[in-house]
Amino acid sequence: MQKEARPGTGEQAKQHALVQLRQAILRGEMAPAQRLVENELAEQFGVTRASVRAALIELESEGLVERIRNRGSRVRVVTVEEAVAITECRMALEGLCAAKAAVEASDEQLAELADLGAAMTKAVADGEPVTYSELNHEVHARIREFSGQQVAVGLLERLNAQLVRHRFQLALRPGRAQQSLSEHLAMIEAISARDPQAAEAAVRVHLGSVIDALRD
Repeated sequence: MQKEARPGTGEQAKQHALVQLRQAILRGEMAPAQRLVENELAEQFGVTRASVRAALIELESEGLVERIRNRGSRVRVVTVEEAVAITECRMALEGLCAAKAAVEASDEQLAELADLGAAMTKAVADGEPVTYSELNHEVHARIREFSGQQVAVGLLERLNAQLVRHRFQLALRPGRAQQSLSEHLAMIEAISARDPQAAEAAVRVHLGSVIDALRD
């Protein structure tokens, strides 16, 4: 089978480098404070240094990369204080999405949330924190999607991307999944009851708990 060609220059090359870099950071393959050397990345992705540099500038605007004068770029370190501030913003936006989802979601979408809740319960019972973390992320993504509030969705995607390292650390903390599970089930129950006020309140309780956990 012929190897797929990778774009070397131009906007397509920049987008190729951007997607690869963003995914590597979000998957935790590139650690906070890790240096991002343009020459090495250009060779790795089969693009020019200019394409890599343009991708890094865009990732800086997303809060994933920081560019240090005369020292190049590195994966941005998000402090606990920043993570708390981001989660406070999430509280308002995700509360809005949950309230909207309680009104807008179809019966099929509510059934999908119930299935995710059941899968989360099983992951906790089976002692699978990584699986639970992935399902946790999926529940929040589905609630955002079902809300139909596209402005909030776009803002939350940018905010959540900056929290990936803290999310992994919390997921592996002993006892965290059990506490988080009841909070997510309360969110799902309120949305399924089509009670927007209760749905927003459940999200605020959950993210307040996340803030407490970040500060511990």
